[in-house]
Amino acid sequence: MPTQATYDDATLILRLYELRREEKLRKAREWFSANFHAASLEDMQRIAPPGSQENAYFRMVVSYWEMVAALVTSGVLNQDLFFQTNGELLFVWERVRELVPAYRAMSKNPNSWRNLETLGNAFVKFMQANGPEAYPTFQAMVRGVETSR
Repeated sequence: MPTQATYDDATLILRLYELRREEKLRKAREWFSANFHAASLEDMQRIAPPGSQENAYFRMVVSYWEMVAALVTSGVLNQDLFFQTNGELLFVWERVRELVPAYRAMSKNPNSWRNLETLGNAFVKFMQANGPEAYPTFQAMVRGVETSR
């Protein structure tokens, strides 16, 4: 059973939103949204090669959302309130989902992006429980596929 969100949860949600508005993170998020479409580590290396500005943007976005996910998965931030106010995490998870196994193998770190994965998958279940067509529609939009109605 979900716990009741608190004033502290709301305050943290607002603080996280303020951080997203920071100029460098805003540029990184804009770049990520428009340009990061990788299905493999090779794609990732081509799109965001190590040492490049694009790689810095990629790391900034993914590490930001991994940090936020850790706040939720550790119980510091109310999960239901987070899901109601932060769809961008699921967007980022959808963009990196396919890379996770290869990235973990390459980095020799089985916990890379673990919080993002845990919360991303929980977000999918949340969407499915609240609207069965919401997640497939969202996933198609992230992948750039038009949905027909």
